[in-house]
Amino acid sequence: MRSLVFVATDKMEIHDTPEPVVGTDDVLIRVDAVGICGSDLHAYKGHDPRRVPPMTLGHEFVGTVLGGKLAGRRFTANPLVVCGRCRYCTQGRTNLCSDRTMIGMSRPGAFAERLAVPTSCLVPVPAGVSDRAAALTEPAATVVHALHLGERALMRPLAEGRALVLGAGAIGLLAVLALQRRGVVVSVVETNALRAGTLTRATGLSPILAGGVEDTYEFVFDAVGVAATRDLAIRSAAPGGVVVHAGLGDWTSPLDWRSLTLREITLIGCYTYTNADLGAAIALLGSGGFGALDWVEERPIEAGAEAFAELAAGKVASPKIVLRPGG
Repeated sequence: MRSLVFVATDKMEIHDTPEPVVGTDDVLIRVDAVGICGSDLHAYKGHDPRRVPPMTLGHEFVGTVLGGKLAGRRFTANPLVVCGRCRYCTQGRTNLCSDRTMIGMSRPGAFAERLAVPTSCLVPVPAGVSDRAAALTEPAATVVHALHLGERALMRPLAEGRALVLGAGAIGLLAVLALQRRGVVVSVVETNALRAGTLTRATGLSPILAGGVEDTYEFVFDAVGVAATRDLAIRSAAPGGVVVHAGLGDWTSPLDWRSLTLREITLIGCYTYTNADLGAAIALLGSGGFGALDWVEERPIEAGAEAFAELAAGKVASPKIVLRPGG
């Protein structure tokens, strides 16, 4: 079968790869659409030692089951394959499973025509939900999870305060759309001019400059996670505010603990999602809760190597490229 394979730093190639090995608890899925995640791009740039070439990346996908009692049904999936037994799983915090593996990292990914997926990971796609929308379930679930964590820590509802989103990639833009839907006054920092234009078309907002935002926002969401945005997130939070950190652009960076303490800022790390978040995300996508999604760009999988190169160079206006393994 055809697969887009990560073969070396800054190099993706279409290869003929073996058919997936389908275990007794798996289903075989025909991949209909798969999104390029920021973590896939980090691997491509050689910034993620967990993803070692040669391998097939990709974990934001929707597909159709081939064979068995679920044949013909459409699913997306939780790419985190969890044990179901550890203390985190039994608490419902499956994203923190101490024995988790992941599709597209420690397991073969979805940049391929077919994929073996554990049945426990399947998330049904409601009738009428497009492949484009369903392929965004994973990043949308990250946003659902982040807003839940943030609102739980705030003293007052989100809609009563001001929010700042750092980065207008897919997760950042989805966060802006979700916050606008709740009636929150939102500002966005985005330095890429192409993505800034997409942000304006999708939300009506123009990015603000990073300066002059100190002590302003009750809720700050860092969807980038580099040293500059982490510093800005702490500085821009109002006293008593909440910062939710989801971006993993840099592995480590300094943090102004004194400012964090004196202004009593709550800093929350946000990692992926739970099955409940995925279910909520697909429901919102299906009901138009994230808008028209006309900012998503679709390309055939044969154009995947070029898409990665353009994304790495910052030459893509769309925050999300979805590849079509079936053409």
